[in-house]
Amino acid sequence: MVTILGSTATGKTRLAALLAEKTGGEIISADSRQVYRGMDIGTGKDLEDYFVNGKQIPLHLVNIADPGTEYNVYAFQNDFLSAYADIKKRGYLPILCGGSGLYLDAVLNGYRFQKVPENTALREKLNALSDLELIELLKRYGALHNTTDITDRKRTIRAIEINEFEKAHPAKGESPKIDSVNFGIAFPRDVVRQRITQRLKTRLENGMIEEVQDLLDKGLTPQQLIFYGLEYRFVTQYLTGEIPYDEMFSKLNTAIHQFSKRQMTWFRRMEKRGVVIHWIDGQLEEAERLNVCLTILNDYPHVG
Repeated sequence: MVTILGSTATGKTRLAALLAEKTGGEIISADSRQVYRGMDIGTGKDLEDYFVNGKQIPLHLVNIADPGTEYNVYAFQNDFLSAYADIKKRGYLPILCGGSGLYLDAVLNGYRFQKVPENTALREKLNALSDLELIELLKRYGALHNTTDITDRKRTIRAIEINEFEKAHPAKGESPKIDSVNFGIAFPRDVVRQRITQRLKTRLENGMIEEVQDLLDKGLTPQQLIFYGLEYRFVTQYLTGEIPYDEMFSKLNTAIHQFSKRQMTWFRRMEKRGVVIHWIDGQLEEAERLNVCLTILNDYPHVG
């Protein structure tokens, strides 16, 4: 398998599509929000990037869940393994592409996750705590799996519930270890900041607010959308009159910058655990990035 990762706004999708076209590959998305139908602009699906030389690159694990549901890493791990096996069976190269650190970790480090049932007694105890007390309790378990777990009380309680279950019921065995050649796209911090801000302006001007309004019109509650964090949290707060436009833009822009930094921190932690990532200069031209990947893949004749 080939994996292409990087923080938000670094051009992962386009590189994955170009590489897939050259190697006979199919893309498996590792994005925790692009699984949802109708959540396109805010999650950055950029579906036009999957068209190369007039044809669309096959894509898996995008638009597979209804908005309002709670897709998680356990579901992703199972869906990934099914997609991976299907692609391999048909003789093509799986290309995993995304920026959700936990999802990537689950595959590349072979973590095994479990289906965690609700714990009514624990939830009653946790409901007596303040938001700050819940966040501090969650942080005691170690690195946060999802940063949005601390932006929504319901998510924080669920994250604690999961940690408690896993502590009492350690997973047995590991998921299959998959041989993957991993590429990361990196930009200087100031360039990433410029790309994030410009992309946010473009998305707001080209339908992101209307997309969130449409989801509300279809029956999703503000609380459900806020659950998904970042764009959906702040645009919902704007649409419901909680904050004005300028405040929405400023807070959302800052939140995405912070998210980008946390993504890079996660990737560096993956490297410390033994995941080899070939970092590519994001400022290279599109064709040059592709050539870097192809040159490195020449040393892995079993790929493709």
